[in-house]
Amino acid sequence: MTDTLLPPIAAQKDTVLEKHGDKRIDPYYWLNDRENPEVINYLKKENEYYEKMTAHTKDFRESLFQEMKARIKEDDTSVPYLYNGYYYITRYEKGKEYPIYSRKKGNLNAPEEILFDCNEMAKGSTYFNLGGLNVSEDNKLVAFATDYVGRRIYTLQVKNLETGEILSDKIENVTGNSVWANDNKTLFYSTRDKVTLRSDKIFKHVLGSSSAQDQLVFHEKDDTYMVYVMKSKSKKYLVINSSSTLTGEYQILNADKPNDKFKVFQPRTRGLEYTISHFENDFYIVTNKDGATNFKVMKTSENATGKDNWVDVIPHKSDVLIEGIEIFKDYLVVEERSNGLNKIRIKPWKGQEYYLPFEIETYSAFVGTNVDFDTDILRYSYQSLATPYSVIDFNMKTKTKEIKKEQEVLGGKFDKNNYKEERLWATAKDGTKIPISIVYRKETKLDGTSPLLQYAYGSYGNSMEPGFDSTILSLLDRGFIYAIAHIRGGEEMGRQWYEDGKLLKKMNTFTDFIDCSQYLISKKYTSAKHLYAQGGSAGGLLMGAVVNMAPQLYNGVIAQVPFVDVVTTMLDDTIPLTTSEYDEWGNPNDKTYYEYMKSYSPYDNVKAQDYPNMLVTTGLHDSQVQYWEPAKWVAKLRTLKTDKNVLFLDTNMDAGHGGASGRFESLKETAKEFSFILDLEGIRK
Repeated sequence: MTDTLLPPIAAQKDTVLEKHGDKRIDPYYWLNDRENPEVINYLKKENEYYEKMTAHTKDFRESLFQEMKARIKEDDTSVPYLYNGYYYITRYEKGKEYPIYSRKKGNLNAPEEILFDCNEMAKGSTYFNLGGLNVSEDNKLVAFATDYVGRRIYTLQVKNLETGEILSDKIENVTGNSVWANDNKTLFYSTRDKVTLRSDKIFKHVLGSSSAQDQLVFHEKDDTYMVYVMKSKSKKYLVINSSSTLTGEYQILNADKPNDKFKVFQPRTRGLEYTISHFENDFYIVTNKDGATNFKVMKTSENATGKDNWVDVIPHKSDVLIEGIEIFKDYLVVEERSNGLNKIRIKPWKGQEYYLPFEIETYSAFVGTNVDFDTDILRYSYQSLATPYSVIDFNMKTKTKEIKKEQEVLGGKFDKNNYKEERLWATAKDGTKIPISIVYRKETKLDGTSPLLQYAYGSYGNSMEPGFDSTILSLLDRGFIYAIAHIRGGEEMGRQWYEDGKLLKKMNTFTDFIDCSQYLISKKYTSAKHLYAQGGSAGGLLMGAVVNMAPQLYNGVIAQVPFVDVVTTMLDDTIPLTTSEYDEWGNPNDKTYYEYMKSYSPYDNVKAQDYPNMLVTTGLHDSQVQYWEPAKWVAKLRTLKTDKNVLFLDTNMDAGHGGASGRFESLKETAKEFSFILDLEGIRK
């Protein structure tokens, strides 16, 4: 890499931030103003510095992009699913960035009706996202939502599917979430608070009326909760869900009677989590009631929904996490997780239960789109680190399966038999065994000289599944090993795994990642000279903490949209998502949580020491991790780090938290990241 250019240095304008008698001096607080030309100028200078310093990799980045793009079937089509008399299909056309949504009436040989061509809708826009597609029960109307900025603030509209006309109904500042009542003219939808972006209200809109006349149905006033609306699979009930990290509450309304009032299913009780599914005359409930840490399945009559009426269907097990259920006329399907692995349990209402068989330990399998009750067919997906994503129809009666589609990897070079998958177990400093999923080409040397990219997330109970990603082949085929560390803070090993990696136990997330790195080095999968780390969002917080705590372990780090200014953000309840996350990180208005957050917050703990080579990415319009967090972090690192390693800040000036919106444009961002670590390894083709 070129090292003759001087990096931009942000001006220091000290701001004193005081809480609990503790004063923090923040020299870069001023970057928290995207309307300030000086801020925009600084971000542009960082982008220019990145481009000039990596100019020698420009051709390589382009070839990586073309290589990754060439593996993707451009004219791809989803597996159709039948809903309410129509087969629904999502397809892509060659050379186009965005999907086309269509349907066929009755059978797959029927004429195609195009619902939306997102390529046409996105013309002239640097960002586009279509969300919340929701077809009325009479199949004549579809509600849809569009976002042209990337802050996940949508505009809701309605299209007449018989005439193709976009109706005059137009509702701004919505989440994209909506649902039709059974009268085909009443639409319920959720909106966002304009400042915090929290989804906080449910409105009712009658077709043809002004949105100014829409009736407020429910206002979620507790700022730690978010709210959305949906319909039961049975189509009998409209359902409002209010949820925080630790507590849930549902309200139900007969979908035939949209003008009646919603009824609370079970009033919120701090710490009580539950989800509901309606079938025949009952509701089935997945809940942690009565200390069921890993959840259990219960049941109650639709006429008596309070928790005192719930009875066990599947009891709690300390070693099996219940993640969800799917109900059929003759079967109950349960998604479970044990020993870190997905399991799908088929439980006939009459007869012997069984599990779908899976043979390896680095796979993921999930129940897919199953909209009908009266069928023996379960649709699910399967993939592994070396096995492309497949959609499978399983006959629960005959126990036979049909692979409806396996993801094609084009280019003629991919053969899954060329790769080896393993599941390893690292020992954390407190003795806990941490699973690691790993994949590499069979000829790769395991003598400490191979480069390895270690990825993790470790927050919100989100499990990082060992799934197939064709872009990773660009690393594997150049001698890299790829590893996913299933650290605490996720839910891979059950609910307790999550509990042990949040709030006042958050430090476990960071030390687990470091312990996994040390394990991989000790077993000669790699060495510190060749080890790279990557994480995004809360996983970017992980990267920030790790480079403060153990910078010597990594040659390079990629931090994508990193949440690194934890204390300042969590003290600012005007920032999107802050208040709803107190149960995840703690409320720093409480001194105990303030001090604990400060002990690991990456921005607060930058110090004069050597740091690895680092690439930090962000989006100017990010609604979840505001751009100024990574910008401030990089500015502070520049002044304090004592090494000569490279440090880059790359800001997408047109996108938000998810990056670029097109399916191929996003590959350009991946190519940037991969070229960064490949260049550090001296691999430039």
